[in-house]
Amino acid sequence: MTVGIWLLGDQLNKNNSALSSCITAKKDTVILLIESLNLAPLTVYHAQKLTLIWSAMRHFAEDLRSEGWRVTYAINDDTEMVFQQWIKDNQIDELKLINSSDRGGALDFQQTVNNTNFTGKINYYHNDNFLWQKDDFEEWAKGRKKLILEDFYRLSRKKFNILLENEKTPVGGKWNLDQENRKPPKKNIITPPVLTFSPDQITTEVMQKVAKMSSNTYGNLNNFNWAVTRQDALKVLDHFIAHRLKEFGTYQDAMITNEEFMWHGLISPYINIGLLQPLEVIKAVENAYYNSEEIPLNSAEGFIRQVLGWREYMHGIYHHVNDDYGELNYFNHQRPLPEFFWNNSKTDMNCLKQVLKQTENTGYAHHIQRLMILSNYGLIAGISPQALKSWFHSAFIDAYDWVMQTNVLGMGQFADGGILASKPYASSANYVNKMSDYCKNCRYNYKERSTENACPFNYLYWDFLGRNEEKLRSQGRMNLVLKHLEKITPEEWQKMRQNSALHLNL
Repeated sequence: MTVGIWLLGDQLNKNNSALSSCITAKKDTVILLIESLNLAPLTVYHAQKLTLIWSAMRHFAEDLRSEGWRVTYAINDDTEMVFQQWIKDNQIDELKLINSSDRGGALDFQQTVNNTNFTGKINYYHNDNFLWQKDDFEEWAKGRKKLILEDFYRLSRKKFNILLENEKTPVGGKWNLDQENRKPPKKNIITPPVLTFSPDQITTEVMQKVAKMSSNTYGNLNNFNWAVTRQDALKVLDHFIAHRLKEFGTYQDAMITNEEFMWHGLISPYINIGLLQPLEVIKAVENAYYNSEEIPLNSAEGFIRQVLGWREYMHGIYHHVNDDYGELNYFNHQRPLPEFFWNNSKTDMNCLKQVLKQTENTGYAHHIQRLMILSNYGLIAGISPQALKSWFHSAFIDAYDWVMQTNVLGMGQFADGGILASKPYASSANYVNKMSDYCKNCRYNYKERSTENACPFNYLYWDFLGRNEEKLRSQGRMNLVLKHLEKITPEEWQKMRQNSALHLNL
């Protein structure tokens, strides 16, 4: 009997459940990896993301071969033909597949299996990129009126015994130290160095391929320096703990001009494709806190909450919601995505320019840049949530449908009407000015909302509240903010709405 294992580009873990089941039968096992844009749900991706995934896949195939596995690595956009030929050439009797992270796509690999004439046995294995499997999350969600992230996070801490005393009490007495993790940047702040990797021959060959795909790519490819192997991904984790974790919590929301990474871990791309495993990352940070007096609890807990709480919760919600979740549009926002999202030179709003330029150069922006700059603008400007979600999926190196759908549609755009978030994440320029230095070098005045030089974040914010007042009043946490609408004079309303119309080319 010959067993076949088809692995996707986000399943690059040598200890995954399917491979582990065949560890003693390597000679009777064949592995397939297909490098194909047709396996992705979109046609345009950041050039660095394609390079990361395809280079990591090629390196992974070489690692498997060096350990005695029989590997077929195909570079072909006709995925179904490759799969059928692989089945035939290897006379495969049994297929072992890992459950996909995403629910669907332009070409679902599981559907490809169903379209063949394969009559052998098919076994599906759990996805090791996540600690909570779909059935586990459904069991937790059963009978709950609201699926509260904090409840899920606390249970996860107990389930995996993370930062606990006596397996039940949180270290330090509090479950969540988020209040300590919202400090704005100091003047003359010095950020830690970034660990980078020079492209080897395999990566260089992939970069040459991607460079020829201009119609399918976005962003700058020339400065690609991400890790593409597990060995190097582990170095990134160690470097984060040694140089960045100490101040990570305190300044995790801060934004500074020309500071692309601040104290962030840059680990999400590697967890999302399997080069790192979530529990090993969590344990490494937990052990660093226990073994070093320099690592404060707010930093360790804050990072662990992002991985064990937010990441696992978002994946669970993604598979829990109805199939039509991706089409929800609570505010009926229909405006197309502005051109400047694809070209930062076409906006003169400095905060947007800085984040978009950074994204073009690296494929990365941290969570507050995504939520409170890019998503916030999309929300108050009335951009189609689906259009914005597609851009996020295309632009970011760690983006996949499972995380972009819930994060952009649910949290960023409130398109689900409150299934995920308790209120819309909308704000004026005050927040941007507080948490960044972007406003200092902007042509707009962050203090003004109705003059010619007023920051668009201000008049768009109040226009958003005004046109959606009825819907927002049903959200209890918005009532205090909505009281301020009564203080705005008719004359100022008119000026702000005129500014909004001019800005949005209405």
